[in-house]
Amino acid sequence: MPSPLPGMDPYLEGEMWQEFHATLANAIRAQILAALPPHYTALLAKRYVLDYSPADPRKQKDRVVYPDVHVAKIQEAVPVYVTAARAARPMAPAPMISPYAEAIPHLRIEIRDVAERRLVTLIEILSPAKKVGQGADDYDRRRRGLLKRDLHLLEIDLLRGGRRITLWGEWPPGTYYVYLSRAEDRPVTDVWPIGLCEPLPVVPVPLLEPDPDVTLDLQAAVNACFDLVHYERLLDYSTSPTPPDLASEDAAWVDARLAAAGLRSSTPPE
Repeated sequence: MPSPLPGMDPYLEGEMWQEFHATLANAIRAQILAALPPHYTALLAKRYVLDYSPADPRKQKDRVVYPDVHVAKIQEAVPVYVTAARAARPMAPAPMISPYAEAIPHLRIEIRDVAERRLVTLIEILSPAKKVGQGADDYDRRRRGLLKRDLHLLEIDLLRGGRRITLWGEWPPGTYYVYLSRAEDRPVTDVWPIGLCEPLPVVPVPLLEPDPDVTLDLQAAVNACFDLVHYERLLDYSTSPTPPDLASEDAAWVDARLAAAGLRSSTPPE
């Protein structure tokens, strides 16, 4: 049984994401290998990214900013008398957060020419660790470095939460996005917006000139993941997806699709 939803399944954005991320990278690599000319190859490269603890205040939506200078009204001094018993009583500790980061393995697909092992195209599947707080800052810095190199960069963002990559211009409305920065077209980046109710697109994967692009069918890759692992057996469709909350019209559409598939009653969950 495939996913009950025709495009990206938002229920994968929770605890199953890390497993799905690795499975999707393998599915994309397999599809591209079948289409590449023989003088190219597609390799899986593992890179560790820092995932900050959910308790890290840098991952919170609303940050508290303290001013550099505090101006206070001076009041008349009032004498304070401390008894011996009060002075001996221990003070209650003030709980604070020690931020920490966990190294998370992250797979990406590298298309290289066979003769020189030259990196031609890099395919990144964005993860939560690359979209929130310090992790997003780290990825933005590394991405700017990649854009200075003579390679193509294809980025796949199948997560609703977190920051989008840094681009100038008016963002087209979408739930998910795919970005392609061709080496010869910089600073222009092609953007594919994807609605929650839409199948994932077929996108080009550029190679070295004069070789034509190969294509990547993202929906076929996600479907292959479901065929292999059967995520529909593992995901809890009786609840709402992982935050952020869906828009009301998207939530109603998801409820109807799940009810039609027999995975939820006609009454949506609270």
